[in-house]
Amino acid sequence: MKVGVIGLQGDVEEHLTALEKCGAEPVWIRSVAELEQVDAFIIPGGESTTIGKLMWESGMSKVVKKKVAEEKFPVWGTCAGMILVASRGDVQVKRTGQRLLGLMDAEVDRNAFGRQRESFEVELNVAGIKRFNAVFIRAPAFERVGKSCKVLAKFDGKIVAAEQGSVLATAFHPELTDDLRLHEYFLANAKR
Repeated sequence: MKVGVIGLQGDVEEHLTALEKCGAEPVWIRSVAELEQVDAFIIPGGESTTIGKLMWESGMSKVVKKKVAEEKFPVWGTCAGMILVASRGDVQVKRTGQRLLGLMDAEVDRNAFGRQRESFEVELNVAGIKRFNAVFIRAPAFERVGKSCKVLAKFDGKIVAAEQGSVLATAFHPELTDDLRLHEYFLANAKR
């Protein structure tokens, strides 16, 4: 299975390494043409405004939205990617005019756990995966989700992992750990 990681900014190499360890064929995505060649897609952690702007300017956003709607294209947004897959944003998102992909019926709080200096790690149970070490770096959270979204994990009363159809979102960075279970979860669901 070919899995692309948007390579415009963010934790690209870490995801590519994890995917390779899981037996997938990782692809660094820099263009719409490369995006068209993959079976699934990851929007990595990084700076959501930068990644989003580059996705819209390159035409990737339009292609991803169409593929999710028409083909149930598997997409996973981690941290910044979680922000981008949401349909609605908090005051910060609205203030900056940040465009969201609207792939999940969810409202996102862009810096739900504070700034960079408030970064932390915590063990979570995620999607039936016990004791996953979750790395939160200036992390978002979903404030609210629609009925079609399934909450996979909460921390401190906030939604930090959810899925809707073929789209998965996590507020934390699984790619920054040696634990491949969430990458395996995404790949298993993408093969269905």
